[in-house]
Amino acid sequence: MRVLLLTRFARLGSSSRYRHYQYLPYLQKQGFEFTVAPLLDDDYIECIYSAQNASRLYLLVRYWQRVWILLRARQYDLIWLEKEIFPLLPAWLERWWAQRRIRYVVDYDDATFHMYDLHPLRIVRLLLGNKIDQVMRSAALVTAGNDYVADRARRAGASHVEVIPSVVDLVRYLPNYPPTNEVFTIGWIGSPVTTRHLLEIESALRNFCKDGNGRVVAIGASPVAMRQVPLKVELWSESTEVDQLRRFDVGIMPLPNSPWERGKSGLKLIQYMAVACPVIASPVGVNSDIVENGINGLVASDSGDWFSLLEFLKANRETSCKMGASGREKVERKYSLQIMAPQISRLFENLMQ
Repeated sequence: MRVLLLTRFARLGSSSRYRHYQYLPYLQKQGFEFTVAPLLDDDYIECIYSAQNASRLYLLVRYWQRVWILLRARQYDLIWLEKEIFPLLPAWLERWWAQRRIRYVVDYDDATFHMYDLHPLRIVRLLLGNKIDQVMRSAALVTAGNDYVADRARRAGASHVEVIPSVVDLVRYLPNYPPTNEVFTIGWIGSPVTTRHLLEIESALRNFCKDGNGRVVAIGASPVAMRQVPLKVELWSESTEVDQLRRFDVGIMPLPNSPWERGKSGLKLIQYMAVACPVIASPVGVNSDIVENGINGLVASDSGDWFSLLEFLKANRETSCKMGASGREKVERKYSLQIMAPQISRLFENLMQ
């Protein structure tokens, strides 16, 4: 089967890397042939990570390159699309594909539709508020990172919807808990865009870390000022991220309870759990499915919870180890590439029957 893979990003983009690229070696062994055409290359990601904006000329060139590859779309048996063909443009091409029976699978790791229906500009809400609904409705298959996104696809009228959680490769993610830190280390991994979520628990982190009680390490974060919080921001690298995660005493995922965050895929929790690190998370969206409170992690609803649960994990290392081991077992059972890749292969094969 010849597949045209239209990702949003090149390899540095975490959504494209975890939702698409890591599946390619397995799928290729099953006989799938891929042409990979990201909309935005790694230069774009590097701009975002350095707080710069890509030029209009760059975006124009990248859009035109995608148009060029789309002219050959009929050469492929299937198109595997991440999110949409063109951000901030109507779903003309997706509807055109459906009218000409060009089959495509569209994948969403988060609530991309809120980029439009909750946009601050009224004109964008009016023109594009139902765009992602149209993309979902025209697809042969919608794969969603969580039930929140899957429910939206079903309401939009998508003919076939499957929940495919974000997963990690067990060969890369090996457990190593507990670490041997001199100071209890609270860890977070993410992107500059989501660094703001750390501010949700700033007061709890400050109270916990005072007097040298702990420190915070944030991988891939943008510089953020948190008063009297001993925070170390570390550069993210695909080659080092697993080793960085294995140095955490606890992995955290604070989130506000807002529509966009309810559509998050919870990948960072899965990454922590894969290395047998206990987790604390806000009970928002898919977090409540991933974290079984008191078994593979803990749930914190407010600042007081965050502080007391950090204190609990620091004081109860045996319990922390048990939670970490339980988290690793859940990843092996439900959130691993080894479990999910065969399912993706079956879904694609069924589309061709």
